[in-house]
Amino acid sequence: MNYIGSKYSLLDFLETSVKQVVGTEDKVFCDLFAGTGAVGTHFKKQGYQIIANDLQYYSYVLNRHYIGNHKPLPFEGLKDVIPKKNGKLFTSKMDTVCDYLSNLEGVEGFLYNNYAPTGSLQTGTQRQYFTDENAKKCDAIRIQIESWKQGGNITDDEYFFLLTTLLENIDARANTASIYGAFLKEIKRTALEPLRLKPAVLVENDLEHTVFNSDVNELITQIQCDILYLDPPYNHRQYSSNYHILETIAKYDNPAIHGKTGLRDEELRSAYCLRSSAKQAFSDLILKANAKYIFVSYNNEGIMSLDDMREILEQRGDYCCFKKKYRRFQADVEANRNIKGNETVEYLHCVKVKVE
Repeated sequence: MNYIGSKYSLLDFLETSVKQVVGTEDKVFCDLFAGTGAVGTHFKKQGYQIIANDLQYYSYVLNRHYIGNHKPLPFEGLKDVIPKKNGKLFTSKMDTVCDYLSNLEGVEGFLYNNYAPTGSLQTGTQRQYFTDENAKKCDAIRIQIESWKQGGNITDDEYFFLLTTLLENIDARANTASIYGAFLKEIKRTALEPLRLKPAVLVENDLEHTVFNSDVNELITQIQCDILYLDPPYNHRQYSSNYHILETIAKYDNPAIHGKTGLRDEELRSAYCLRSSAKQAFSDLILKANAKYIFVSYNNEGIMSLDDMREILEQRGDYCCFKKKYRRFQADVEANRNIKGNETVEYLHCVKVKVE
């Protein structure tokens, strides 16, 4: 999934830097701005016990699967629900369930009525985030998943696996330039391809992991870990507006919406996206953190300056900083966009916390 601020391309840099400071003994890794879960999933694969959090519910869903799920999903409650198909082989029960959902007949639900060309005509504002067919298929799948959950046919673990799978696959069929701040005027090729569910990857291990859906500055007093990794928003772009449709699919709560792009009336706004509040919120977070090591990802174009970051972090202990150039995230390639350049610099600030 393309995602603003994703650290997917920087995972090796992060792992190398963390291990250079920490070594390999401390194994409780906490990621409180988890996003799509790329960092937490990477360290989970390395044998760390993960604590993850994000305020956005769609991010919680992704992390609840990629971090929280760590054992095979048996789908025992669907044995008598999904008909057996003679002669059709699947590599796992996850494949079997995803195939069943992929073959549901579409319904005219909330996504179709508000974010597909034909369905949204009735709102007076035509939106084409998805084709009519893919929006109806997504509605049908989302309704069925919720019905199974409410009926006791699937466990919480299975529920979040299915929601993650739906979010990732419908995102791949979105008629956008990677974010949901706007839709494209013409339907692009990938958006025309039929929606089918490819199962989300399940990372198995023997450790129990914890996932939260909370305000980070409130949660921090409840968390204790070896390694605290923070990747706060860098600028004014609010994730709640850039990914509002993923939030709606995850919750499927039929929200009140407004405007040309159908934004949710209820919008979560982060203090870290505002110049007037970012530094104070960050200082509050760092001073309350209970960890042996604190690592903070922040780039050279962020709301807070390097001096701001260092000033706050040095209050907790011995400070150092790693940096790496990388290609910036671009949601589109229009030549007239005011883009400062193709590269940006990622700073990984580090503090070895002094014991008081």
